[in-house]
Amino acid sequence: MNIRQTIQQIVSDLYGGKIQLSMIQLQKTRKDFKGHLTLVVFPLLKLSGKNPEQTAREIGERLLKQEPGIAEFNVVKGFLNLIIAPTYWIQLFNEIYSAESYGIKKIKENAPLVMIEYSSPNTNKPLHLGHIRNNLLGYSLAEILKANGKRVIKTNIVNDRGIHICKSMLAWKKWGNGETPSSSGKKGDHLIGEYYVKFDREYKKELAKLTATGLSKKEAEEQSSLMAEAREMLRQWEAGDKETVDLWKKMNDWVYAGFDETYKALGVDFDKIYYESETYLDGKEKVLEGLKKGLFYRKEDGSVWADLTADGLDEKLLLRADGTSVYMTQDIGTAKLRFDDYPIDQMIYVVGNEQNYHFQVLSLLLDKLGYAFGKGLIHFSYGMVELPEGKMKSREGTVVDADDLIEEMIGTARETADELGKTAGYSESETAEIARVVGMGALKYFILKVDPRKNMVFNPQESIDFNGNTGPFIQYTYARIQSVLRRSEIDFSTVKNHPISLQTPINEKEEELIQRLSEFPAIVEDAADSLSPAVIANYLYDLVKEYNQFYHDYSILREENAELRRFRLLLSLQTSKVIETGLKLLGIEAPPRM
Repeated sequence: MNIRQTIQQIVSDLYGGKIQLSMIQLQKTRKDFKGHLTLVVFPLLKLSGKNPEQTAREIGERLLKQEPGIAEFNVVKGFLNLIIAPTYWIQLFNEIYSAESYGIKKIKENAPLVMIEYSSPNTNKPLHLGHIRNNLLGYSLAEILKANGKRVIKTNIVNDRGIHICKSMLAWKKWGNGETPSSSGKKGDHLIGEYYVKFDREYKKELAKLTATGLSKKEAEEQSSLMAEAREMLRQWEAGDKETVDLWKKMNDWVYAGFDETYKALGVDFDKIYYESETYLDGKEKVLEGLKKGLFYRKEDGSVWADLTADGLDEKLLLRADGTSVYMTQDIGTAKLRFDDYPIDQMIYVVGNEQNYHFQVLSLLLDKLGYAFGKGLIHFSYGMVELPEGKMKSREGTVVDADDLIEEMIGTARETADELGKTAGYSESETAEIARVVGMGALKYFILKVDPRKNMVFNPQESIDFNGNTGPFIQYTYARIQSVLRRSEIDFSTVKNHPISLQTPINEKEEELIQRLSEFPAIVEDAADSLSPAVIANYLYDLVKEYNQFYHDYSILREENAELRRFRLLLSLQTSKVIETGLKLLGIEAPPRM
């Protein structure tokens, strides 16, 4: 920033007039050219009225005179490559090392308040692979925004009502024989998920019998007694029938206990949980208000619709003919409650890209209903995640169960570490803990390193690799640094007031590592601006590669020059701090030993 401001002043002095700082485009010099930073001259040519090489040379010569941090420069076509003086790098490192919570901004009382919704499970089945990506993205986004000084509320909306919930309730009532999580030894969410599948199987059997009598598929669906019972159960629930409500509460409690286990294993949490059973009535009320105001209309069958054709969309159902709510109605009610509860400045929904249209409609409907926050809603739309064919089993045959995947990842981490001899000398409890940290780190990093807007294939075996762009590779580097620091036997708490001498003879690798560390605050900001944990993940990989090259080429503990040895230890320590901070923003633990 200092150099950019100096260049801004030089350009103004040389060519007259004021220019915006954004026109000073400084970037890291490419590996095949000599330099640390490169100024792109082309945006300045209109002001200079000269060719690229002449403009670059004039700016470079002035920089040498005015900026002591510049040691020399070279010009390649329209690019001015700057070589930073070694003393500047040491001074920069001293500033980085002495900074409190480097790269992380403090959260002030009047900071913008952001609410992030993620997870959004249904209480009729366990969490699956798609939920894993959702939860990891939502949690990491919250941590990244907090690191940028925002106040954040992590929230979850539980889909605990509706026809799908009644299907699992009805199946348990018909065929459950009083089975419970404790009597079956199953997690509550898995148990209820099995009854949801049971309903679907029995429903398909019934449809097959009806169509065998000559009915069309649509006629069979209309005459299904099983589906009619489920709909009646939903009406009874909305009417407050005690027996139905009691059964609903009991089965949902089983599911919540199961969800909590999975959330704990994933390392995610929430500040506030909303339940659709508590928000849908507010949504119905708002829809009926809109109906009275002429914003919506009622069809002959009694259903309520919004006509959005004038806005380039279509007609949207808001209330069914029997008066029951749909998802859109519930989301209207939930949005209203949230903004009643909190002075939210920004609302972010972490929901898959198959719901892009839904959030277009929601934003528009809230705006029509008079809510100022309607147009400002952000749908953080992420791509689908799948596994390679046949890589892992699924409890239900169609989706990959989250608990299965977590268990498999930890098991694979244990096997891989044993094969590589990384668990030698550890107790069973220590080995199990390392396997958990590495397995979960592999899972989280592999998912978060991908641009969230893209679809991805998650490969469990590839994610556990201790080399390459993986969580274990980054974790292992962190653990390696901790081992070096322990062997140094230095009390690092006492060195903050003793900066590294500016005359310390550092090498090119060390300069590159300092430069990489200096980028971290901007990386954290970029991750927040782009709403992409992948920015952090891939920065960490580049940082770790840079450090490992330095570690391979230069001795640390055996360096004879005492000041240089101290510098290399502090450089290693600061690198480990940035790795730890970056991993934390991804929800990944940094193990002290591996």
